[in-house]
Amino acid sequence: MNSRSETRTADQIPFAIALNQLPGIGPRQATVLLEAAGSPEGVFELDEDTLAQIPGMGKRSISALLAARPLESSVRIMDECRRHEIRILLRGQADYPSGLEEICDSPAVLFERGQRLSCDTLAVAVVGSRRCTAYGLRHAERLSSQLARAGLTVVSGLARGIDRAAHHGALSAGGRTLAILPAGVSRIYPPEHQDLAEEICQQGALLSEYPPGKRLLPGLFPQRNRIISGLSLAVILIEASRRSGALHTARHALEQGREVMALPGAVDSLASAGCHDLIRDGVTLIRNVDDVLEALGPLQAPVNMGVGTTVSSPRELVLNELEGRVLNVVGFEPSSVDQVLTECPEEASQVLATLTVLEMRRLIRRLPGNQLVRTGN
Repeated sequence: MNSRSETRTADQIPFAIALNQLPGIGPRQATVLLEAAGSPEGVFELDEDTLAQIPGMGKRSISALLAARPLESSVRIMDECRRHEIRILLRGQADYPSGLEEICDSPAVLFERGQRLSCDTLAVAVVGSRRCTAYGLRHAERLSSQLARAGLTVVSGLARGIDRAAHHGALSAGGRTLAILPAGVSRIYPPEHQDLAEEICQQGALLSEYPPGKRLLPGLFPQRNRIISGLSLAVILIEASRRSGALHTARHALEQGREVMALPGAVDSLASAGCHDLIRDGVTLIRNVDDVLEALGPLQAPVNMGVGTTVSSPRELVLNELEGRVLNVVGFEPSSVDQVLTECPEEASQVLATLTVLEMRRLIRRLPGNQLVRTGN
């Protein structure tokens, strides 16, 4: 997109923000209006007769739209975003998440605190119950840590329970994580997750379709869940009961054509009953990160790994110095682990740990007889 078209798109931001605030107009209705008008600004130029012919537009919504003063109503929100370094992402802009562009009710505008990177296009959501057991917490943190080490971004909702464990697992592994909020990005809920939110901003981002000061309302949770799934290649459910809100995320994922996976619990566990129902109905049962990566299948998009190597991945994975050295020792012809240890000057424990990371990232493959071989092109 050239600078002139970027400027024209940026001019639409106040109108998109105003459209997002209109009473009685949800994401799907906003999408219908945008399709009819061609742009956020164009929505506010539609006359009453035209609006009345648009499906879903009632008298209240039409009156609110005709009475709106979009530029006036958006000034305060845009000023607040500037003061608190909150980015405003407009659908159609180059920096708007590509995954959300694909869904039918994508937000017209997003508010971002922290920073997404291009590597976050390879993301997996980990969601589940707030009232989870020690089993659920342990596996959510373990799996999210493994996903992060394998180079995947972990997406969740910053809620208590499984969400918190998912974010924490990714952060503890030095990976990236995105939190999708049901209120404004300056209104952290629950409040005890304020410190966690700040950590996420350093290794990812907080995202919301609502302006920074938007207060939390119960009905916003299910609506938020479509963004969690829309940003992700797959949604993993851990300990979801039959009444868990995480099931909304799974349904959104299925509608959006995303992969849905579930971690089983004990057969008589009510905390995992929703997961078991999904598995019975055909979603992928997963036990560990290998099951997740196998279900996702090959993700083709050659990129440079930073050590003169190109691999197939949609994400730019930069190897640290030790990982690069160890990878260069492993050849495309099978070699033994002992041979790799001999050729690397580092401590054996460091080399073995690095080999595990490279194997999880699918950069090397372990063969029978404790042999290793390099994958990629």
